Amino acid sequence: MNVLVVNPIVYTSEIKTIKRAGSIKDTMIYDLCLAFMEKGHQVVLYAAEPFKPLSKERYPFQVIWGKCVFQKICQPYRLPFMPGLFRYIKEHEDIDLIICSEVFSLTTLNSVWAANKKVIVWHELAEHNAMMHQIPSKIWYNIVPRLFMRDTKVVARSKGAYTFICQFCRSTVNEIIGHGVDLNRFLASKEKKDYFIVCSRLTKRKRIDGILYSFKMYVDLYENRTKLFIIGDGDQRVSLEKLTRDLHLSDRVVFTGKMSHDQLIPFLSHALAMLVNTGKDNSLLSIVESLAVGTPVITTDIPLDAPYIKEHRLGIAKAWDHEDLKEMVDDNPFYVQNCLDHRNALSTYYKVDRFIKIYSECDER
Repeated sequence: MNVLVVNPIVYTSEIKTIKRAGSIKDTMIYDLCLAFMEKGHQVVLYAAEPFKPLSKERYPFQVIWGKCVFQKICQPYRLPFMPGLFRYIKEHEDIDLIICSEVFSLTTLNSVWAANKKVIVWHELAEHNAMMHQIPSKIWYNIVPRLFMRDTKVVARSKGAYTFICQFCRSTVNEIIGHGVDLNRFLASKEKKDYFIVCSRLTKRKRIDGILYSFKMYVDLYENRTKLFIIGDGDQRVSLEKLTRDLHLSDRVVFTGKMSHDQLIPFLSHALAMLVNTGKDNSLLSIVESLAVGTPVITTDIPLDAPYIKEHRLGIAKAWDHEDLKEMVDDNPFYVQNCLDHRNALSTYYKVDRFIKIYSECDER
C-alpha cells in the first residue's frame, strides 16, 4: 500500500518560536512511519517545515517538509496551514491511505477535501483546544465535521479522546489506537536497580517540584539509598536544582539534561518506575516508552493514558505521594511482569496492523 502520514507538528513546542531539534528520529511519528515501511508499505511523511531538523538527515522513507503560510494567524506550533498538501494529494492518485493527526486541523480538512474516502483521522485531544478561550475549537467541532467529515473515519488515541470526539464525528471507530513504540529499540528488562526516573520537559506544567517533595518524604521515612534521575531540560531546571539543594537531596537526585533515546533506554529499562506529576497533558509518549521496557509508571490521573494504566495494572494512576513510591518498591515484580505481559500491544507493528484492518473494513464497504 501507498500510505501518506500527515503530521505537521512533529514534536511539541511550548512556545510560538519553535526550537528546531537536531533530529526527528526519536519522535513517535517517525517510529510509526518506520513500522509501516518495515511491514512492506510505501510511506511518505508530510510535516511542517518549521519542525525540520537543523542538520541534514537521511530517512529510509520520504519526508516532505510543507511550507506554512499565514503564520501570524495559523501559528505552526499549534494550527499550521500548508496549502501545498492539497495539491500533493491531488497529484498522487496512487495514495491508498492517508493518516491525519487531529480533527481540529487545517491540514486534516485539506486532506479530506482532496481525498475523503482515503482518510483516517487519528485523534488525540479529549477536550476543546484552549486557544482564544475555546471559541474557535467549539465552532470547528460543531460545524466542520458535520459538514465535511460526515463519512471520514476517525480513530481515537485513548478512551478520553473517544468520548470527546464521537460527539461530533459520527464515523468514529470503536477501536482505540494509542501511541506505539519501536520494540526493536526499546528493549525490556526485568532487572531493576534502586532508582526512580523522570523523563520530562522541565516546565511548570509538569510539576516536577511535587515529585521532589514526595521523594523527600519517601527518603526520610524509609531510610534507604534510592536515587532519582531527572532526564530532560527546560526553563524550570535552575529552580528545581535549587529546590533539590534546599531539600538536602543533592546526593540522591541527578539532573542529566536531555538524552537521545539511545542514551535514555538503559536508564529507563532498569528503573523501579517512571514518575509523572503533570497538571495538564494529553497522551504521553514517555509513558508508553516506559511500559514497553518493562518499567511501571506512577502518574496522576491527568494524562489520557491513566485509565489504561489502571485497567491493566501497569502502575499507579492517582494523586500519588510517598506511600505510593513505597508500594511500588514493595510490589515491583508484580507491576514489572504486567508491563512485560502487555508489551507486544504497544508495538508500532501492532498499531500498523490495526490501521490496515480499519482501512480494509472501510474499503470493503
